Amino acid sequence: MSNSITTAPRLVIHGGAGNITRSNLPPSSYAPYARTLFELTSSTSKLLAQGATALSAATHAVAAMEDCPLFNCGKGAVFTRDGTIELEASVMVSNGYHKRGCGIELVKKVKNPIYFAREMLIRGGADDGTGDTNGDGGGAQGHCCLAGETVEKLAEKWGCELAPQEYFWTRKRWEQHKRGLGEGNRTEWEEKVAGKDFANDGGWDGHEYLPQGTVGCVALDQYGTLCVATSTGGLTNKLPGRIGDTPTFGAGFWAEEWEAARRSSVQISRPQSQQHRYWFVANIFPQGLRKALRSCFPALGGYSTLKHQPDLEHYPVDYSAGEKIPGRITSTPVQAVAVSGTGNGDFFLRLAAARTVAAIVRFSATNDRWRSLASAVTQM
Repeated sequence: MSNSITTAPRLVIHGGAGNITRSNLPPSSYAPYARTLFELTSSTSKLLAQGATALSAATHAVAAMEDCPLFNCGKGAVFTRDGTIELEASVMVSNGYHKRGCGIELVKKVKNPIYFAREMLIRGGADDGTGDTNGDGGGAQGHCCLAGETVEKLAEKWGCELAPQEYFWTRKRWEQHKRGLGEGNRTEWEEKVAGKDFANDGGWDGHEYLPQGTVGCVALDQYGTLCVATSTGGLTNKLPGRIGDTPTFGAGFWAEEWEAARRSSVQISRPQSQQHRYWFVANIFPQGLRKALRSCFPALGGYSTLKHQPDLEHYPVDYSAGEKIPGRITSTPVQAVAVSGTGNGDFFLRLAAARTVAAIVRFSATNDRWRSLASAVTQM
């Protein structure tokens, strides 16, 4: 039975944190940020309206910010204390894939880290309800978080675009780096990139607003699936090797869904199926007994096979593993939440901020009142 399309797509995009005032972000400086974000919101909304999955839409939005020097990710990332670039990214869906989410860190050469995280998720296999992965994850095995050279080797193998460190250099971020260290002399790094065209990247006066923290996108598609995608260069002048909240499950990102016995403001309805009841019965038993039961009763095997997504011309990368249209079959209303954090990453790590907020929404509701995400954030 095919899934009915009953959910209106929704979209939230953020370009990072920072202390914005009228003095450090006058209208002339505000305009390019506003224009870029409005254009990005429009293009991503169109993808969702055309039937793109939340995974497609969210990673499209974040990749566009990675390509833009205005934001602290990809091309516009901040520097470590050693004057190098170390990127982080993550993606997570509320259902549809065995791994559910993937994070990458200490990345120096992948042009769009968010596309690698997406590829890693897809190659991890679709969730068929059995708890078994398909294959070796394209070389990533069952891992959900990878770092450094391993990421870059797999990126080359998978056909993700690589870029030298000089690609990520921007004059504003370099001057921000030097001012933070109290240095003003020309360095070997500047000599290396001297002669490159930075006409559209003027210097930084130490006062003008520069976005800090993670950029991100949360998308809800018409199939009833949420996806959160995040990407960052981290903290300015962070220690090399520092790992922040962006690639850390539950700290800087989270997405989940659960069956609700009552109505909520956003309700995801899916067709009724007897097979869903079998799935519940099968999964209350230990793993070994579940396998034995499934060999005798194929209907206990779990969710029905997910359908391949139609080819979308707007995708710039050939994902050979094939993205799936998410969604499982159930007659019970579903509630879902997705969180993309930006701000003090070490604070988010200490509190497992994203998962804590999601847990407040999910578990502190009462029979006659559901918890809003806004109230959960305020409580935390």
